[in-house]
Parts: sequence; C-alpha cells; structure tokens
Amino acid sequence: MNWQQLISNKRLGQELRHPLRHDARSEFKRDGDRLIYSAPFRRLQNKTQVFPLPGSIFVHNRLTHSLEVSSLGKSLGDDVARQLIEKHPELRGTLFEEIGTIVQTAGLAHDMGNPPFGHSGEKAIQTYFSEGEGSYLKEKVSPGFWDDLTHFEGNANAFRLLTHRFVGRRPGGYAMTYSTLASIVKYPFASSMAGEHGKFGFFQSEAEVFRRIATELGMICNNENRSQLSYCRYPLVYLMEAADDICYEIMDIEDSHKLKILTFAETSDLLLGFFDEDGRNHILQRLKDEDVTDRNEQIVYMRACVVGLLEHECVRTFVEHEEQILNGEFKGSLISNMSEPLRLAYQRCVKTSYAKIYQSKPVLDVELSGYKIMETLMQTLVNAAVHPEKFHSQQLIKRFSSQYDIHSDDLETRLMAVVDYISGMTDVYALDVYQKINGIALPIV
Repeated sequence: MNWQQLISNKRLGQELRHPLRHDARSEFKRDGDRLIYSAPFRRLQNKTQVFPLPGSIFVHNRLTHSLEVSSLGKSLGDDVARQLIEKHPELRGTLFEEIGTIVQTAGLAHDMGNPPFGHSGEKAIQTYFSEGEGSYLKEKVSPGFWDDLTHFEGNANAFRLLTHRFVGRRPGGYAMTYSTLASIVKYPFASSMAGEHGKFGFFQSEAEVFRRIATELGMICNNENRSQLSYCRYPLVYLMEAADDICYEIMDIEDSHKLKILTFAETSDLLLGFFDEDGRNHILQRLKDEDVTDRNEQIVYMRACVVGLLEHECVRTFVEHEEQILNGEFKGSLISNMSEPLRLAYQRCVKTSYAKIYQSKPVLDVELSGYKIMETLMQTLVNAAVHPEKFHSQQLIKRFSSQYDIHSDDLETRLMAVVDYISGMTDVYALDVYQKINGIALPIV
C-alpha cells in the first residue's frame, strides 16, 4: 500500500461531484462535523460503556468515551504525520498531512453502531439467533446473512450505519470520505471469517461498498470471494484502535477508583506501574510540589501521565513498523507491540480489569438486566417481522421509524430492519419499549 493512494477525500455516494469541490474547509473536517451533528452520535450519551449510566458519580458513557478516543486519535495521527513527513518529504503538502483529522473523526464514529447495554447487548442479538428462539430462522435465510446475525458486531454495524442507504436517505448514507470510512473498520473481512473471536467488519449488505472503498484506496486483498471477502487492515485503523484501547482500559481504571471498586492504593499502583523509578518519583514530587492532596485529582494526574506515555509509545511503534504495516505484514495491535515494560504494565491493568472491574456487581447487574431487555425486544420484534400479517405484529411495526424497511417483501430485509431499530436504541429507550410491550408501563400511569 502507498500513502498517496491510501488518503482520499472522495465521498461515498458523491463520487461524480468529487471534481467539483472547491470548499476551503477540509473534507475530513467536514466528516467530523457531520458526525457531531448527527442523531446516532447524540444517542451515544445514553448508551452504556462499562458501568451503569451515572447517578451521583459521572462515569464514562459511549459519548464521553468516543470524545476521548477522538481527542487521543488526533494526537496520534498528528504526531505520526509529522514524523513520517520528515522520513518521506514527498508527503509534505499532500492530504497525508491531515491523517490526524481522519483518525480524530474515526474516533467519533467507531462506537456509533454499538447496541444498548454494551457488550451484553451485542451478545443478546447474537445468541437470539445462534441458541435462542430465533435459531429456526437459519433455514429461511442465506448462509452469509446467518453469519452476520449470529456474529452481530458493533464495529460492522457502525460501517452499515454510515454507508447504508436507509429508506428516504441519500445514496452513500452519511456520504463520508473513503479514508474516514476505512479507518473505522478494525476487522476488514466478512462474518464468515470471524472465527472464534467473533469479530468482522461489514455485513453482506455492505460488502460491495467496502470492496469499492478498499479498491480505490489500494488496500491489499486477501480473498475476493464475496462471502469471504478479506483485506489487510487500512493503516490508520491501528491508530484509531490504539486510541480506543488506551482510553477504554485506562479510563476504566480511573472510573473504578471513583466508584470505589478499586482502592486508591490499587489504582495508583497500576498507573505508576507504567513508569520506572525516576518517572514515579517525578510524578509524586510534582503532586507534592503543587500541593495536590485530593486523591481523585492525584489519580487524574497519574492517568494523564500514563495516557501521554502510551501515546508517545504507540507513535514510535507505528513509525518503526511503517513498512510492515503498509505491506500488510504487521501482526497484532500497536499496544501489543510496545516495548516490554509498558506492554507488561498494560497487561497488568487488563488482568485487574477482568478480575475486579468487569466482574463487579454494578457491571454484572447492567449486563444481566440489559441482556433480558434485549432478548425480549429481539423475540417480540423478530416475530413481528416474520409474521407481519398478525394484528399484534402490525401494532408493533407501527413503532418503527420510516427509515427502516420493515415493510419489505424480503424476509432478510425485514430482519435487518429489526436489528437496525434495536441496535440504534439508547439504554433508556430500550427499557421504555420493553416495559410498554410487556404491559409494565403505560403513558397514563
């Protein structure tokens, strides 16, 4: 792959208008603006990240997480651009200089396809088809579509949300630039190749769109078969993924301290573990010199130091492995290829998170409740899509937004409309619909 071809501001669905654009505003900046003003982006404020939506203590939701990933992605992209332009002077003055803005926008978009209630929402959609009441539908749909349903993935759903032409919408969905769209696809292959990890990058319905983008950008193709379409990663995905990994892990540690899941001693030990003795002493001395006695503020400063250190290390790793990345030979993530001391410190945080945070009572309660809500919604609305002639089905279908093609004559299209509708819900709205269809809540009560 080569940078000159990889960075393109051509817009999906507006390819014929591409030569006519003369706006002084960057097309990649326009992508970000378009997302920030969109309804799916606003809905992220009411979607669970890890912990229950905040009460008296404000922890991260999908929106605040996405804003932080976007901010860190901008730093990663700008720093990589600066170093690679020194290495490749011919990139100066080209669109390559804007990769920071591209990664920044990818950070805003990367979680837009996630359903309510975090990973338990994903699991509820998958298992309704793979082991729940929806398993009988396997004989009624194509193998590729069945793979999509049983491996439902928020990342693939984000690509659909941004590119699919929903009813009444314009071609190309949000008409984003090719480079921005490629930057959000962490797993650039079809669901039939998801394997044990269950991740994939695009539904069958968007496979040809991804192929068009990948071909235009010169991405390396591993398999052109439609049902097993597979490419090497788009290089900027590594930067977006690093920003996501850093924010997800390190900010969960900070939130856990606020929620008293981790003690101050445990939290500070994890964060200071990223530094050698001189680094730890410098941080502690700085806190002492500035008379920072509030323990939450001390953790905030330590966290900021860790994020800065990891950002610098991921930039170094990307630049050092640039050739492998462009050749499609780079293995793993930037985080997994960091220098050993930082990699071990990060793995220690991950281990603690799984043992003490993700198994904590507040997190498990959200997962259990969220799973049941999502399972019920899937069961009720899929039944309506399969049997639209029934009276109750017709009443339920009236709740669907007009953009979802729930009235199609094609069963797969109707099933996908259900998945689109449910995955787009906020936690609060999903709970509201669940209560109403079960007769638990009435507007007059």
